[in-house]
Amino acid sequence: MDQNFITVNEVGPRDGLQNISKIVDLAGRIEIINAYKTCGISSIEIGSFVSPKSVPAMAETDLVIRGIDINEFNYSVLIPNLRGFELARQNKVKIICMVLSMTESFNLKNINKSINDSKEEFRIIIDKSKEERITTKIYLSTAFECPFEGKVKIAKVIENIDYFIEHGVDEIVIADTIGAANPKQVNELFKIIERDFDISKFSAHFHDTRAMALSNVYASLENGVTKFDSSIGGLGGCPFAPGASGNLPTEDLVSMLHQMGYETGIDYDLLLDVVKLASRVTNLVLRGRMNHF
Repeated sequence: MDQNFITVNEVGPRDGLQNISKIVDLAGRIEIINAYKTCGISSIEIGSFVSPKSVPAMAETDLVIRGIDINEFNYSVLIPNLRGFELARQNKVKIICMVLSMTESFNLKNINKSINDSKEEFRIIIDKSKEERITTKIYLSTAFECPFEGKVKIAKVIENIDYFIEHGVDEIVIADTIGAANPKQVNELFKIIERDFDISKFSAHFHDTRAMALSNVYASLENGVTKFDSSIGGLGGCPFAPGASGNLPTEDLVSMLHQMGYETGIDYDLLLDVVKLASRVTNLVLRGRMNHF
């Protein structure tokens, strides 16, 4: 594994668009997704198969898939349950993402199930995915702090890592859903993960709510993490988590990584053009902390 190459997984088309007031139409969603290829981003979360009543912005994800070449890049889709898995399979999706909260309160709020019920359903999905040669990712949400129950113990996170590693998940994403983590916490968790597990199976998802996302990326890098989520212009957050505003802007992540000498395969100047496009499509002024076009 090349420790100098960092994979940037763009989540703007799903995690970003789901949490803004404007519902971006089908053409706009496809335009944004297709624009990423111009700047070199090839790992993209393109939508979700969730109830359109719960998340109206993610309706017609099947039509989004028909408007792109699903086999062209590492396109992933979020699924909440077996029904979502079947829709992903029918639409020939090759990478699926599941989300499990580290607290009962948030898991019930997010997917209306207990943690144990979710884990059992996800285990079945992982088994079915192996039969279909579909790659699986599990997001361990609120891995540091929950908006309803407060700080999360490391032991709880490790317990769930053990479960999903045992059942053969392909990737585990440590997610700071409300942007409450600090670099010391991140370092402590990833030190244990690097010691006890294959770090190449892990990635990180940070929000910039308290302006510490890049610091938390650095703490993760120091412990061998080479995959990170980010969202164009800092778009989005979680509609079910109070205070979960502001994903890590992709352009800030790429800028810092390049300044540190890492490779991403992304052209920063062309990335800024995609930010401008997303601003137009969403009717928002999107801009990371580092760029001032």
